[in-house]
Amino acid sequence: MAYVLRKKPPGRLLSRAVHQIEREYQVLSALQNTDVPVPKTYCLCEDDDILGTPFYVMQFLDGRIFTDSTMPGVSPAERTALWRDAVHVLGKIHTIQAQSVGLQKFGKQGGYYDRQLATFTTLSRVQAKVEDPLTRAPVGELPHLPEMVEFFSRQDLRPRDRHAIVHGDYKIDNLIFHPTEPRVIGVLDWEMATIGHPLSYICNLTHPYFWSGLDQDVAGFRSGKIMGLLSRAQCVQWYAEAAGWDPEPDLWWGDAFFAFRTTVILQSVAARHVQRQTSSPDSAKFASKVKPSAEDAWELVRKAKARTKRGRLSVRL
Repeated sequence: MAYVLRKKPPGRLLSRAVHQIEREYQVLSALQNTDVPVPKTYCLCEDDDILGTPFYVMQFLDGRIFTDSTMPGVSPAERTALWRDAVHVLGKIHTIQAQSVGLQKFGKQGGYYDRQLATFTTLSRVQAKVEDPLTRAPVGELPHLPEMVEFFSRQDLRPRDRHAIVHGDYKIDNLIFHPTEPRVIGVLDWEMATIGHPLSYICNLTHPYFWSGLDQDVAGFRSGKIMGLLSRAQCVQWYAEAAGWDPEPDLWWGDAFFAFRTTVILQSVAARHVQRQTSSPDSAKFASKVKPSAEDAWELVRKAKARTKRGRLSVRL
């Protein structure tokens, strides 16, 4: 049997919200006996003297990981089935009651977007001041940050508050699919999991349909030229069937917040890159995407503003 060891990176972290290995172990362990497919967990070590930072050991899952959300190399029918199961698993996660799996203290009930906005605004401002130790050049503030924060702070424009167990970064490349069958056998990368608003994660999963900030090939999602990639509306319908609520009226707001949040995460990659804290060969590329991503996020905020003025977002109850 093969195993996987997951550990925190060395060095001082800019935010406690990332690389939460202990939290990841907790939620994976809690979901072991549910309908959500996750790898088996074995042990958690919080003693820094062993490997330098906390770590845990989990089961290795032998399956397929698609780094390209268009899933090249599969038939149209299988592509549809793979996406459908990915969406259904997300809906299953959002139906689990936290208290039923021992996660009643995993996060606050409600107020998710207030906390997210405060966290990512503060994080962005801290990251903006990070300097390259050689050139002393700062990462720099995100374009339109004050205007975006002002919009997301408007309580009267927000979607109705909801709460559920949320993954933190649910997307196709964080899923392991069965080697030959069109089904998810493992959901990975739970380090940012919490109790939050489920809207964020249907937007996260379906972001290739509306946002190109990560330099992905999104043309197939928008034009329908890739057989088996159905419309976003179909994905939302699958989700509504599995989760028991329809997020469609709130997607414009959720999409804009997704883009803002993801841009701040890209900025964190840039901050770690200038501090030489990342080993990823793609870190420089992602760092270069920060400002274009912020412009894309601002455009989605502008569209959401226009929608709210026309009363197209759902009214908070």
